[in-house]
Amino acid sequence: MKKLIALTTVFSFVLSTASFAQALSSEDIKAQMVKDWERAKSYTADYLNAMPADKYSFKAVDSIRSFAQQMLHLAQGNLLLMSAASDQQPPAYAKSDLEHSLGAQKSDSVMYYVNASYDYCINAVKTSDVNKWGEKKKLFGLEDTRYAFMIKTFEHQTHHRGQTTIYIRLLGIRPPNERLFK
Repeated sequence: MKKLIALTTVFSFVLSTASFAQALSSEDIKAQMVKDWERAKSYTADYLNAMPADKYSFKAVDSIRSFAQQMLHLAQGNLLLMSAASDQQPPAYAKSDLEHSLGAQKSDSVMYYVNASYDYCINAVKTSDVNKWGEKKKLFGLEDTRYAFMIKTFEHQTHHRGQTTIYIRLLGIRPPNERLFK
């Protein structure tokens, strides 16, 4: 009987506190997305700083991108994918072939382009109209919502940053700690 009373009390408490919970607004979701992009920028900067400047041309194997090329690909993906999602004009260099430009592959250039791409994404989310996030767009033959393309942009940068973990490890360097809860 005591267990039944205790369970009933706990259940009543859960039900009464649940009524205080509020639904997330679109502005709450937007704010969270900005926060996640800011966190991703900091996390990627940790990766850029972990790799020695003279090792940016390092490749895990010859048939894949170098560390610099991975990061430049990440940056261009940020610009082009978020541009498609937000209809905001990306910088002029977004459509150039940065990852194959030797000048762009120097550590200071890579850092510039990567950081600028995150700033672009953060600003695109901050200034976008959340009322349009449900609109359909087409990209690479795929139709999805603006919001879905923003999420895919985030996934793309996460994927390519993650790929560079092995580059760092192969050089005997400890990769940055994750920032999931920071």
